[in-house]
Amino acid sequence: MRDSYSQPLARDAMAYVLAGGRGSRLKELTDNRAKPAVYFGGKSRIIDFALSNAINSGIRRIGVATQYKAHSLIRHMQRAWNFMRPERNESFDILPASQRVSEDHWYEGTADAVFQNIDIIASYAPKYMVILAGDHIYKMDYELMLRQHVDSGADVTIGCLVVPRMEATGFGVMAVDKADTITAFVEKPANPPGIPGNEDMALASMGIYVFETKFLFQMLQEDADDPNSSRDFGNDIIPKIVKNGKAVAHRFTNSCIRAAEEIEEYWRDVGTIDAYFEANLDLTDVVPKLNMYDRDWPIWTDQIIAAPAKFVHDEDGRRGMAISSLISQDCIVSGALAKRSLLFTGVKMGSFSSCEEAVILPYCNIGRGARLKRVILDSGVRIPEGLVVGEDPELDARRFRRSDSGVCLITKRMIDQLK
Repeated sequence: MRDSYSQPLARDAMAYVLAGGRGSRLKELTDNRAKPAVYFGGKSRIIDFALSNAINSGIRRIGVATQYKAHSLIRHMQRAWNFMRPERNESFDILPASQRVSEDHWYEGTADAVFQNIDIIASYAPKYMVILAGDHIYKMDYELMLRQHVDSGADVTIGCLVVPRMEATGFGVMAVDKADTITAFVEKPANPPGIPGNEDMALASMGIYVFETKFLFQMLQEDADDPNSSRDFGNDIIPKIVKNGKAVAHRFTNSCIRAAEEIEEYWRDVGTIDAYFEANLDLTDVVPKLNMYDRDWPIWTDQIIAAPAKFVHDEDGRRGMAISSLISQDCIVSGALAKRSLLFTGVKMGSFSSCEEAVILPYCNIGRGARLKRVILDSGVRIPEGLVVGEDPELDARRFRRSDSGVCLITKRMIDQLK
């Protein structure tokens, strides 16, 4: 099908990433950072997936709207994504909420986060806009979605997941006809509409939208002029187009990127402690559901200059080992055991300590003799010698943030309160 286009449509597109959300369901992990800036997968940040998808799809103009506690997110993007070159018609704009339209409000919603930067977008004159959420884990070729948008003549094309119908109650859900033209769009319905011919399944919105830029600007201006609007794509813009124009669903299965050994179409909203924990541990499987080793579709991130990981000591009871684990740069496993765990950059494990099913964020230090199971350590945490977590649920719940599935989130403040 590529031969039917003189050049990839992505060359005429701009990706606009909505990365302003707090992600409050991640609890203390987002006390000091926005959800898209949360670490993931041993060395990446959540936002790296949407940005990498855009780059790998051939999109070379990118804007990122930030708002909530954006410093670490902005710093990461400045370090990791500063390789775009204007002389190659490339651009990367970080667009914090800055009261550009009015002095009395910030971004009021997802649509307003685009509307307030219309002049910046217009200066690049993209023909198409790909609106993305910055807080999901997945690999997708947006070029294929752009082609469907053009071929169908849609006013908006919406990226969709096929999910069991009663699992779609937390999403925006599409009712469609047999051609996947959207006939209704409802936010978080109690009784989601099924897919024609497959009524037990539903089409849930991924928060990905494709528009022609001129049409999007028109819709955003009309929305800004409406005093009753909540300035949101899902609540306002999309339902209006469904009612008065042509909206088409794009199924993730048609553009999902999978390496040869990847069985399922992998998409995760890592918006809760348990979902975040499980998605990280997915990567430790012998054949992971998400292949981070796929060199044909790399996940770009900040390339930290650091020493290699090191394992030291080799005696009974004091052997530096890692089993089914991801160990990043600058880690030292000193006479300790990491099992089905992720050690991010700069983690140090003292002798006789162990961690099992653990997500250890950068620059943590685990003291001698500590035993950790089913934990998430926020960055910079220093675990005292001999501390045991994951063996006494009641004690864990009194000291730390313990999830419904028994995952303990541990922050520096929680450790300080033990003293």
